[in-house]
Amino acid sequence: MNSFFLLVGSYFIGTQILSFFGISLPVVQVGGGLIVISSGWALLKRGNNDGQKDANRGLHQEDPFHNAFYPLTLPLTVGPGSISVAITLGANAPHHLGFNLLNILAAILGSILLAASIFLCYGFSDRLGMVLGRTGMTVIIQLTSFLLVCIGVQILWNGVSALLVSLPLHMH
Repeated sequence: MNSFFLLVGSYFIGTQILSFFGISLPVVQVGGGLIVISSGWALLKRGNNDGQKDANRGLHQEDPFHNAFYPLTLPLTVGPGSISVAITLGANAPHHLGFNLLNILAAILGSILLAASIFLCYGFSDRLGMVLGRTGMTVIIQLTSFLLVCIGVQILWNGVSALLVSLPLHMH
């Protein structure tokens, strides 16, 4: 639920929050890209045993919902990369004749599908971990970490490209 509301909120009000603080969309992409790259790189560099220690440390908490929003939802599940993508989609949605109902429904449906997949992945993670075993989990973590770095580089590049394109306009 947290992931769904965070993504939908970013889609609908992210642009207004950025304009309130005077932050441009390319700057959000650069910042989000750098954080996604950093997260992916940290996962790549971290050994599998460190992840097991972190997981075991979290099992002894009394309230299972204590960390449901932070850090589980934000920044681990829906982090700066997801938020910058949601804000970008919301900012680039066509706003001719008010709001485009098809874009709004697509954003909500995409957020529902993403939240459902997060629910299924977290709900069955223990069974998936047993089926894959330690080696399978290590392979998946390494592959997804590499993909996370690549996604971060793409988000960063989109922002840097937009900033570079706007540079000559302000040099006069």
